[in-house]
Amino acid sequence: MLKSSKYFTIFLLIMLASLVPYSIGSFAKANVTDRTFIQQLDSLLKNEPELQGAIAGISIRNATDGKLIYNHQGDVRLRPASNMKLFTAAAALNVLGTDYTFPTEVYMDGSMKQKILKGNLYLKGKGDPTLMKADFGKMAMDVKNQGITRIAGNLIGDDSWYDDVRYSVDLPWSDETTYYGAQISALTASPTTDFDAGAVKVEIKPVDHIGNRPAVEITPNTDYVKVINRALTVGKEEKKKITIERQHGKNTLVVDGTIPITTKNVTEWAAVWDPTRFALTLFKEALEEQGIKVEGKIKAGLVPDTAILIANHRSMPLSELVVPFMKLSNNTHAEILTKEMGKVVKGEGSWKKGLSVLKSELNRLGVNTDTMVLRDGSGISHVTSVQANQISQLLFAVQKETWFPAYLHSLPIAGEPEKMTGGSLRYRMKTEDLRGKVKAKTGTLSTVSSLSGYIDTKSGQRVIFSVLLNNLLDEDKGKIIEDKIVSIIANQ
Repeated sequence: MLKSSKYFTIFLLIMLASLVPYSIGSFAKANVTDRTFIQQLDSLLKNEPELQGAIAGISIRNATDGKLIYNHQGDVRLRPASNMKLFTAAAALNVLGTDYTFPTEVYMDGSMKQKILKGNLYLKGKGDPTLMKADFGKMAMDVKNQGITRIAGNLIGDDSWYDDVRYSVDLPWSDETTYYGAQISALTASPTTDFDAGAVKVEIKPVDHIGNRPAVEITPNTDYVKVINRALTVGKEEKKKITIERQHGKNTLVVDGTIPITTKNVTEWAAVWDPTRFALTLFKEALEEQGIKVEGKIKAGLVPDTAILIANHRSMPLSELVVPFMKLSNNTHAEILTKEMGKVVKGEGSWKKGLSVLKSELNRLGVNTDTMVLRDGSGISHVTSVQANQISQLLFAVQKETWFPAYLHSLPIAGEPEKMTGGSLRYRMKTEDLRGKVKAKTGTLSTVSSLSGYIDTKSGQRVIFSVLLNNLLDEDKGKIIEDKIVSIIANQ
C-alpha cells in the first residue's frame, strides 16, 4: 500500500500516462521538421474515416543519422504485402551481388550420326525468370550449329536446381491461376519484358460483328495453352465484362463475358500449370523452327554426368533484374531470389533454406528478425508480419552498402510516367511537390496497403518512411491515405 499522498500522486501520474492512446505518434526532435508536422500526422490518423477500425504502423527516420522522427505503432507487427520485397531485394543483393546472373544450359548425350543425335537433349534451368521465346530461339540455333537436324531421343527438362515445391506455404488457392501466383520452378519462361515468369499474356479483341466471338491472342504464341472462347462481342452501349480462368491442373484458359465492339483490347495475364513443361515446349517449338525434329517425348529428368554442354544462356545481371522486380512488384522474382539464396549459401533451393539466409542477412543489416514472422519472399502471405520501424531501419542501413545505388534505382518513382521508371507509382503523386521526389515500394493485399522508401523534402533533406495499413475495408483507399502522409512529410 502507498503510505503518502506524494507517492500516490506519482503513481496516479504514471497510470494516467499509461492511458494515453498508443495511436498518437511520438516525436523525436530532428532538423527535418517542427511541431506542425507532428500535429498534421496525428490529426490525419485520428480523423481519417478509412482508418476507423484499421491499424496503421508508421515510422519516419532521418536518413542521415537514422534517428526516429515520428513513430506511430511502429513496433506493431503488421502484414507488409509487397513491402516484404524491400527485405528480399536487400538480402539478394548482399548475398549474390550486383553482377550475379542466372544460367540456362543445354546438354546432349549419346552419339551423332549423319546429323542425327542418337540420344537425348537436355535443358537445365537454374532459376532464370527472364527467359523469353527469343532466348529459346537462340539456344535452338546453338543446337543447330552443332550440326543436329534430328533428335532420336527425348527432350528432357532438368529443374532440380530448386526443390519441387511450387507454391509458397501461404499462397491463397484463389491466386494459383494469377500471374502473381505463378508456380516457382528453376526452369520457367516469361511472356514479355515485364518478366512475369510462369505466365502467358492474354489479349481479347472485339471483332467487327456483334454476336461473334472476340479474337483471343496468347503471348508467347504456343500450343502449350488451349483457349475455350465463350465471350461475345456486343454493342457499344453494353458493358465490358471479361473473365479469364485457367482450369485447375490444366493449361486450358476459359474466356467468358462481353466486350463492346468499340472497346480497346482487354489484356490480362494467367499463370500456366507446370512451368517446366512450358519452357520445354517453347524450346521444342524453337527447335522445330530451326528445322530440328524431336522424335521422342518431352519429360522432366536429370542431366547425366556423361552429358556434354553445348549451349549456355545467361540472364541480365541482378543489378538490372531488380528493376522489373521492384518497379513492377514481381512476386515470381521474389520467390526465385529467395530459393536462389538458399541454393547458393546452403546448397538447397527451397523456401526453408532461402528464408534462413534472408533472416541472417537482415540481421547483419540491423533488422531484428526475432520479432518478425517471415513466410515468403514476396509478401503475398497473410501470415508474414513485420514492423514499420524494422523496415525504416533496413532502409537506413542499406545506404552504406556498395550495392545501394542499384537498390535505390530499383524503387518506383512517384509520378514518373515511364513504366520502368515510375513503376507502380507512375500514376500516383503527380503534383509538383511530389513528382520525382518519392522513391518507394508499394504493397497491396486484400485489406492491406503499404508504402515505404525515401522522400526528398521541400527543405532539401532526405527522409526515410514506412507506412503499413492493415484491416482496411478498401485497400485502394489506403493509397490515398499514404499519399496524404507522404505529402505532409515532403512539404517540410
